[in-house]
Amino acid sequence: MLQTKQKPRAKPVVGWKLAPRRESHAIWYVFLLPTIVGILLFTLYPLIESLRLSFTRGVGEQYVGFQNYANVLLSDTFWYAVYNTFYITFFQLLLAIPFGFLIACLINSLRRTSNFFKILFYIPNTTSMVAAATVFLAILHPDGPLNYVVELLGFERVVWLSQPLSAKWGAIILSVWHWLGFVIIVTLANLQAIPGEYYEAASMDGASRIQQWIWITIPNMVGSLTILFVLGWIGGLQRFSDAYMLGGLQGSPARSLHTVVGFIFERGFGGSEYGIASAAAYILFIFILIFTFLSTKLLRMKI
Repeated sequence: MLQTKQKPRAKPVVGWKLAPRRESHAIWYVFLLPTIVGILLFTLYPLIESLRLSFTRGVGEQYVGFQNYANVLLSDTFWYAVYNTFYITFFQLLLAIPFGFLIACLINSLRRTSNFFKILFYIPNTTSMVAAATVFLAILHPDGPLNYVVELLGFERVVWLSQPLSAKWGAIILSVWHWLGFVIIVTLANLQAIPGEYYEAASMDGASRIQQWIWITIPNMVGSLTILFVLGWIGGLQRFSDAYMLGGLQGSPARSLHTVVGFIFERGFGGSEYGIASAAAYILFIFILIFTFLSTKLLRMKI
């Protein structure tokens, strides 16, 4: 009986299979190289250099330890800038998020012209804050359109940028107007992602539209409202352009528009105190870090 001789199986050539994979990885690293170099040069290096400067003073960069941090934390001007920043940001979020959510609900209920209103409300957010603030200098003028509306409502005319409180509210109105479109787009996307079966089941159970809005819409919007809250605080604590355009370098009147970043800009570029400015920048970074951590923990947000 003849037996067919089986040929020995060829051993897999490991190197031959791995070579293309290594080559493909190398190509991806080449594409990532410009981004990595950019991050190292324009992000990591300035962070390290700013940290080094925060421990120095003067043109000769004399080492002073934590003295710059102590000077910033003992400065009344700095804490007034912190107060201004928190005040404007708090009322900006308090107005923009609820109003944006309500407007998004109204737009979502429209069968026609919804795209028109989406574009209409989002246009301010596409403009730069500098351009928006320049327009608002005319809107907040004593003879401007905002005072015209105020008088129509039966109130007295307000000279917005002459008193500290009214100047802050001028900045709040500007920031709400500029950020409202972003809030509407984010909440609208979440509204459209809620399954329609929820509303159909609630209607069959006899729930009214308001009950559906309270018990279905709002609970499903918690994630979007939370991320808007956290992003709003992070952006608000870094506020500079709008306050600078309305109040100038010193945040006039009476430094009511002087923010933390304005303090850093004034000391760094106005007074050439780079050590103080760098220390204030790192204190602001710690503020943002602590506030973001607390917000995510209190709101039980998963990142």
